[in-house]
Amino acid sequence: MKPEPSHAAPTDAGHRKSIKPVICYPNSTLPAFDRASFNAARDGMVLKDQVMVEPRNASCFEVPAGQFFRISCPQGSQVGDLNLWNANDLDERFYSGKTRALHGTHVGIGDQLWSSFPHMRPLATITDDTLDWYQWDEFGGSVHDVIGTRCDPYTNRLLSNSDYHHCCHSNLIRALADHTGMSRQAAEPYVHDVLNVFMCTGFTLGTHQYFMKASPVRKGDYLEFFAEIDLLGALSACPGGDCSTSHSSEEASCHPLSVEIYDCPNGPPAGWTSPARSAYSGSHGA
Repeated sequence: MKPEPSHAAPTDAGHRKSIKPVICYPNSTLPAFDRASFNAARDGMVLKDQVMVEPRNASCFEVPAGQFFRISCPQGSQVGDLNLWNANDLDERFYSGKTRALHGTHVGIGDQLWSSFPHMRPLATITDDTLDWYQWDEFGGSVHDVIGTRCDPYTNRLLSNSDYHHCCHSNLIRALADHTGMSRQAAEPYVHDVLNVFMCTGFTLGTHQYFMKASPVRKGDYLEFFAEIDLLGALSACPGGDCSTSHSSEEASCHPLSVEIYDCPNGPPAGWTSPARSAYSGSHGA
């Protein structure tokens, strides 16, 4: 909560507040999403592998460039926290802040998940979403946000003065360490801000605080992606369950998540090539 203003509004306050906003990063110059080409590539795709993510835990998975993968709810309503890396270079990872700047606070079909500097290229493209009907609710909430950072034991310690080891941050660390053979201490710096899959969030209209509410996801729903480069992913089944009450505890009812990787007999979308890293020189001026 912010304190009440201690300074009187100036005489031109109304004019200053009425100035129209300007979009910081107009994205009309980005390549348009070619739904027909992606649908043609999706047609007849064959399940190649499946990774189950147990409640209050995380698992890693790998997807070669040019293939599709889905995150789905096989049992009950459950949200997940997703990390993505270049499978061949963990220093290139999902950049939620720049994805938010380019596509908005919540992502959907046609949006891309961008990688960190100095790479700055699409890691994955969202190609299907069974929750696309939700759009926006009366509270300003929507699904699949790139606002939240992931529940973590440090914030939990700060706010509750207690330790909880199944926060998504810790889950992702354990999964990455187990998959790569790194120690948990070595793995922690690679875990980054997430895509909150299926999570329904927004900002309260009065105080503009980040909120969560019961996810609309149900058994059988999925969010589907196309891998633009070779990907290593980690997905945590959040201890908040459907995030209708709380997280960072054992209180919520939790369910597993599933990651399915698909082969595409028809090949990738017509004309597709794996994107190169940013062409910026890296000189940063004289």
